[in-house]
Amino acid sequence: MSSLPPTPPTEPAAALPASPVPLGPGTDPMRSVTVSRATLLVLVLLSGGALLWSAMLWQKLGTIQEQLARQSADSGAAAVEARALARQAQDIAQDAAARQAVLESRLTEVALQRSQLEDLMQSLSRSRDDNLAVEIESALRVAQQQTQLTGSAEPLLAALRTAEQRLDRAGQPRLARVRAAVGRDLARVRAASVTDVPGVLARLDELARQVDDLPVANGPPRAAPEHNADRKVPTSAAGIQWQRWRDAVAQEARALVRVSRIADPEAVLLEPEHAFFLRENLKLKLLNARLSLLARQNDAARADVIEASEALRKYFDQSSRRTQAAAAQLQQVQAQVRLAELPRADETLAALAAAAAGK
Repeated sequence: MSSLPPTPPTEPAAALPASPVPLGPGTDPMRSVTVSRATLLVLVLLSGGALLWSAMLWQKLGTIQEQLARQSADSGAAAVEARALARQAQDIAQDAAARQAVLESRLTEVALQRSQLEDLMQSLSRSRDDNLAVEIESALRVAQQQTQLTGSAEPLLAALRTAEQRLDRAGQPRLARVRAAVGRDLARVRAASVTDVPGVLARLDELARQVDDLPVANGPPRAAPEHNADRKVPTSAAGIQWQRWRDAVAQEARALVRVSRIADPEAVLLEPEHAFFLRENLKLKLLNARLSLLARQNDAARADVIEASEALRKYFDQSSRRTQAAAAQLQQVQAQVRLAELPRADETLAALAAAAAGK
């Protein structure tokens, strides 16, 4: 910046010639000249001091002007720099605002993509859960059919163990109820007692073979076995004939009069010739029970065994040891058929259906 022009120094006033001082009477002319010179000297000194003071003031004023000019220049430069910085800051603010708008738009897009991704993941998770539920349900139904066909709970146990392992690996909270149902069904199947179906079938076959030897309630009594140790065997031919005749007479005499107690009147009305059909009917009931067990129709097998027991009680001699043994075996078969119900995974299937329905 330009400095102020220096002010030209003021020229000191020229010394005026001293006017002659009139000398009064009695005045010493030498003394007057001395006083005038002293006054002039004082004036000269005062003028020189004033000039020196003016020069000093002028120098100080120039210094102040230089400082002001320097400060003004610095202020101008600072103002220019401040304007440049303000413009730069404004540009940065505009750039930041533009970037913020871009970031906000990108953040909105990211939030939208995230929500879409979450929906897709949930859809995939539900689809995976549904597929897992369908696969487990199919495996359990096939295992139940194998269990019904084989009469063994091992296929169902294996299917439940596999389902439990797959559910543990999946770790889906949506299938937590299914996992609990699988655990309960697995414990129930392990605790279930499976009947030895081949053993029951063998017992039914044995009973069917024994039917021909069972005495009916109104049939003639069978001759008691003779013990050779208690009888004397004749040695002559006449003795042998006599013994045969005596045995025949005794048997005929016992057949003439027979006293027995029959609780069911239907057995009394049954003709002796119908005993063959009675035994065949009992065999058919036992055979039907056997076929029902093979077909895994336990209710039908139980009904046939009950009918066979009732027929044995009504139409056969209860005092006979063979009849009593057959009745006891039928009771055992009936108890085993009652326990022959194979375990099922109904709770797991219900839980799978509820999970597939989204409950």
